[in-house]
Amino acid sequence: MQKLVFAAVSRNYFNMPIWIAQHRGMFADEGLDVAIELYEGVDEVTNRLRDGRAQLAYGITEHVILDSEAGGFLEIIGGNVNRLPFSFVTGKAIRTFEDLRGKTVGVSSLDAGSSSLVMKLLSARGLEYPRDYKMRAVGPILARWELLQSGQIDAGLQGAPLNYMAIDQGFPSLCEPRQEVPYFQFTSLNADSRWAAANNAIVQPFMRAFVRAHQWFFANRDAVTPIAMAETGITADYALRAWDEYTADEIFPRDGDANTAAVQALIEISSRIRAVPNRVKSSADDYINRDYLDAAQKQIEPMSTHRV
Repeated sequence: MQKLVFAAVSRNYFNMPIWIAQHRGMFADEGLDVAIELYEGVDEVTNRLRDGRAQLAYGITEHVILDSEAGGFLEIIGGNVNRLPFSFVTGKAIRTFEDLRGKTVGVSSLDAGSSSLVMKLLSARGLEYPRDYKMRAVGPILARWELLQSGQIDAGLQGAPLNYMAIDQGFPSLCEPRQEVPYFQFTSLNADSRWAAANNAIVQPFMRAFVRAHQWFFANRDAVTPIAMAETGITADYALRAWDEYTADEIFPRDGDANTAAVQALIEISSRIRAVPNRVKSSADDYINRDYLDAAQKQIEPMSTHRV
């Protein structure tokens, strides 16, 4: 078996395709022994990919953009969260965006990820950072949910199904970002382009399992539920609600691909917020290498539900 380290962020529903490939033996079928390592910091995932401690990762797509513009070697080789599964959830005392003046918004990182989206959403309501509110890097959605409940932050993006839990417990949602930004590549399957090019014999079987996992996710609502419960700790009703949203709105890609329009939306939002002098690349496709995914898709025959 070929060993491989895959890094991802937290016990997050975003990771379902990788967990499916593990639970359903898809990696093993391809001769791969994949160690899935979870980290609470989004920057930690990217750093491990960059320095080789992880070979592949579900990481913040904006990290790839910024790394590439800085002369780095990270590239997008597949999709993950191609559309936003978030609600902008606040503490129970906050009812309007005006109530956020002087308050603290929890984000995954100040350098990339949810902070870009938060700045866009609040700017559209007349609130500018850092003039009108504070941002605190607290980690991914699980950490933000805990800190929101304890009152240590006043607001933050909460992803499905934690947004359902928050709303059910009386925490207000001030907006649903997907209604304002229909496509936004929040996370993606990322690799160091040098490692991937030198290890096609590993990347290709991984991508075949990756494609099969996405097919299986969309075809197996009930069977996905126990995997989601085991890996994220959510209850069956929330797992089913998350599956319904992720499939109906195709938050995950059916074919495992990144979405060009979603990456372009990210670039445009990031470029208005982040200072990236002398931008080298302007097109979304400049950051995406679809060679591995295209080859995997050609190698896999169309599969019926019982075959996957």
